[in-house]
Amino acid sequence: LRLIVVDEEHDTSFKQMEGLRYSARDVALVRAKDRGVPIVLGSATPSLETFAKAESGQYKVAVLTKPVNAAPATIELIDTGQGQLIDGLSQELLKAVDTRLKRHEQSLIFINRRGFAPVLMCNSCNWTADCLRCSSKLVIHTATRRLTCHHCGHSEPIPAVCTQCGNQDLMPIGQGTQRIESALARLFPAARILRVDRDSTRRKHAWQDMRTRINAHEVDILVGTQMLAKGHDFPQLSLVGVLNADSSLYSTDFRASERLFARLTQVSGRAGRGSVRGTVLIQTQFPEHPLYRALQLHDYPAYARELLAERRQAGFPPFAYQAVLRSEARDLKTALDFLSSAATAGSTVKSEVTIYDPVAAPLVRLAGLERAQLTIEARSRAALHKFLAAWREHLPLHGKHQIRWTLDVDPLEV
Repeated sequence: LRLIVVDEEHDTSFKQMEGLRYSARDVALVRAKDRGVPIVLGSATPSLETFAKAESGQYKVAVLTKPVNAAPATIELIDTGQGQLIDGLSQELLKAVDTRLKRHEQSLIFINRRGFAPVLMCNSCNWTADCLRCSSKLVIHTATRRLTCHHCGHSEPIPAVCTQCGNQDLMPIGQGTQRIESALARLFPAARILRVDRDSTRRKHAWQDMRTRINAHEVDILVGTQMLAKGHDFPQLSLVGVLNADSSLYSTDFRASERLFARLTQVSGRAGRGSVRGTVLIQTQFPEHPLYRALQLHDYPAYARELLAERRQAGFPPFAYQAVLRSEARDLKTALDFLSSAATAGSTVKSEVTIYDPVAAPLVRLAGLERAQLTIEARSRAALHKFLAAWREHLPLHGKHQIRWTLDVDPLEV
């Protein structure tokens, strides 16, 4: 072994979230150090942990000042508060798609939400179709005429009437890939439209067949989720339209804006990889938001420095080190009681860490189990690991009352 390259090092898929939890990127760093070989962490939007180390001089920085294949796409913002939307599509975006159809160029409509609509609601009593096993809504899938939970997989037929009041006026709220595909088919009946998401690519070789059709220019409009955001080269694709990007700005996750910038940068890179310069149209209610302004300037370093200043002020990673103890049980009280006992045991360990109160997880119920979590934070990694080594001896191998627990170091979700 003489060299390690970690491409798209910011990608959260490098973190193993089930079973043995570890970060493949960090394992690669340790292995490179152990073997004494160089390692390259490649990304257009490095994680803030990596960016901070580059800024401090711990990592050497190599910047590609010229694009490899084509000039960066022009990014424009569409203020959705100024006009009427048709099934979530603005007039400006529809006109841009129509222009590409006349030029025989391809368009991509990106919405990171599969299904027809994320919520089914009764107009009379405001009932919504909820998953009985998870703290989430059932998603409407018109192709199968079923409601499906995207967390546990539960599925049931779409009811003809409200199960609470009997009203027949049930309304889909919001948009998913299926609804956008249906709207585009109605608005552009002559266009060849292809939807690419987890539902449409389940069949063996389905994605390979789709790629063949796209490259053969047998498709005019692509509608897709994050599956289409990175790693694909479609020379005829000159327009990318982004829907529902603002949802990440409402997230309670302090990493949400960092991830949104990376996702939008990746999907923007799909436009204009051929001879025609690409255009990206982002629908938003907040066209003045610093994230979108930095995205238009293709200036991730400037935005990353803003985020780092916020993280430093708030005491969040990479200026602190965290671990999360998670518990699952049949009822929430049992899960929280286990964490309270763990916190009490942790308070007896002499250390320089902060143990926060146990709280319910953001998604409290998943597949019939109630979930809670306990966050531990330290100002140095050495202090965190010293505490965890001692604390671990106080945690039972198996929780009482059928509790399942895991300890996640450097969690991506808190």
